[in-house]
Amino acid sequence: MTELIYDGTYEGWLTAVFEIYEYKLTDIVFAKKETSGTLLFATSHLVTTDISKAKRVLDGLRKRLSADALSNMYNAFLSEIAHIEQIMFQFVEHVLANSKSIEEDFSHNAVWNIRKAARMTRKESHRMEAFVRFKLTKDQLYYAIIEPDCDVLPLIENHFKKRYADQRWLIYDAKRKYGIYYDLENVCTIELEFNLKMSSSSYLTEICDEHEEFFQNLWRRYFSSVNIESRKNMRLHIQHMPKRYWKHLIEKTPNF
Repeated sequence: MTELIYDGTYEGWLTAVFEIYEYKLTDIVFAKKETSGTLLFATSHLVTTDISKAKRVLDGLRKRLSADALSNMYNAFLSEIAHIEQIMFQFVEHVLANSKSIEEDFSHNAVWNIRKAARMTRKESHRMEAFVRFKLTKDQLYYAIIEPDCDVLPLIENHFKKRYADQRWLIYDAKRKYGIYYDLENVCTIELEFNLKMSSSSYLTEICDEHEEFFQNLWRRYFSSVNIESRKNMRLHIQHMPKRYWKHLIEKTPNF
């Protein structure tokens, strides 16, 4: 068995696929650097991300797949479901082994699982576009903390760049320890240890604009006023706004 250790990026995974064929590797298992070394009696193959190799794999797939199918592959990767790299490689093998399109071949497990994983990522990204709640700091930076099930920051950055083009903002993924920052011109990826105490009232007073708590309270009151008690349906409400998102939603946090 060969354990392919890559850096966790999409380009790194594509490089790994290239090297599987380049070195004729068999019985392979993908592993990110931080989780490698867990397989006994496995031979390790360290993959160094190579953009030219990644591009060659993508170019080969573009000849056989539609733009939607390629997008589904990328979204599936961002889903981070268990063994997704293995599923994606099985999908690639199926694509390369057939001269005709396999995109609708749902009898093949990898084809169906890629479609499901991509759908899950898109659903999560749409939710994040709706559930991001910004707070304003004293230096006029709007920041938001999220913890999505999928790695959706690459998918939502254009939405927020267009919607909030006239203000600096940072959206931080507390689960993956990185964020996207917009400086009024460009969006860049940053890695940092963000202080999750920023959601507390004491920390809010320390770092936030003097009017921020006032506007948060207004938002809570608005949210409360538009909810008609007699029409409350908690089951439907939780379906559209699962509880796992609540701790970062202003309207779901107590008013101190």
